[in-house]
Formats: sequence, C-alpha cells, structure tokens
Amino acid sequence: MFKQGNRRAIIFANGELPDPKKIAPLISQADYLVCADGGLHHLAKSGLKPDLVVGDMDSITPDELETLSANGVRLARYPVDKDETDLELALRLVSGEGYQMIRIVAALGGRLDQTLGNVFLLTRPELVDCDIRLEDGQQEVFLIHSLGMVNGQPGDTISLIPLTIRVTGVVTEGLRYPLVDEILYFDRTRGISNVLLGSEAIIRLQEGILLCIHSRQPTMMKEI
Repeated sequence: MFKQGNRRAIIFANGELPDPKKIAPLISQADYLVCADGGLHHLAKSGLKPDLVVGDMDSITPDELETLSANGVRLARYPVDKDETDLELALRLVSGEGYQMIRIVAALGGRLDQTLGNVFLLTRPELVDCDIRLEDGQQEVFLIHSLGMVNGQPGDTISLIPLTIRVTGVVTEGLRYPLVDEILYFDRTRGISNVLLGSEAIIRLQEGILLCIHSRQPTMMKEI
C-alpha cells in the first residue's frame, strides 16, 4: 500500500466541537481535509475547504453539495441505509489511501453511544501502525499498543485506561505519579488522572492496549 509519508489527514466528524476557533490554527496547509457528512459544517466554521466529503450526505443540503462539486471537492456518496457510520467510512477511505498520521476532529462529547463507537474505531487492526488521535481542541484520545508519547504543558491531565482485561509492564516517564512495570486492570481506576510534569510524557507497555486521554488546561493549546 502506498504510504502518504508525513502528510497528515484530518477528518471532521459530525459530533460536538465546543470551540471551532481552537481547531483552525492547528491545521497546516499541507493537511488532507476530510469531512464525514455533516462534519462539513465544522470545517466551514473554521474557514477551510475540504478535499473530500464522505457519507450519505443526509446532513448536507443540495445547494451545499452543488457548491462542493463546483469547487472540485471529491465526493464519496453512500446510501442512507448502511451498516457503518459516516466516520467509519471516512476512516476506511483515508487509511486505505495510505495515510498513517490521522486526526479525527469533533468525535468526542454529545451522544455516549457515538463517542464510544468512535473510540473503539481506533482498535481496527489496519490502524495499529497509524498515529491516529481523536481531537476536539481540549482533549486528545488515542491508543497505546507498545509505546505512546504525549506532548503538552505542565499540569495537563493524563489518564490511562485499559481496553483489554489487563495491561502489563506499564512504565511511564514525565508523569507526577510514575508507573514502574505496573499491571493496569480493565475494572480498576489505577491509571486515572495522572499529571504531566513537563512538556512530554512517555508511556510504554509490554502486553495489552491502553486508551490514553490527554486533557489540556483550558488556556494551553499545542499543535494537534
């Protein structure tokens, strides 16, 4: 499969985005911008134009579709009656085209079923080697299979939640409460609410999958 090198794909989902103005400055001109159906409206509020729109288009008006086509935006249309969400379809397309650095915007908050479904999309086997994160400007969410890195500001909250029955050999650097060859269990809260000491934390593990939730301080923003 062709790899897109260091070029990053950013997918806008149709979930909540508390402050679109926080997202626009974090996007570079080289990014490949994708909208999962109604995610188009989040992108529009950021003053940006998509490269690709994916979905059944039930959240986009005919006039908007006509404008997109006139502007040369690629449209990938699917029937309304389908087994996947628009975000899953967009993610499949992007990963299938070789993008290994992916950010998904507006996939957190709102309906719990949608949020959980979006989080669990990250466990798809073809994404194991991808740097893929859910992002809303205030929080980023990603999986750690063996090694994970967090960049932020001192005082940011870092939570590590097992997605497997147990996660073994967990070692952290750069957190206030260090973990040294620890075992984290799915039904316990040992990894919740740790604190970033500097600008970077490193998390390693031997076996299992960790969900890392990085909550930034309200006034601290870093490039996604």
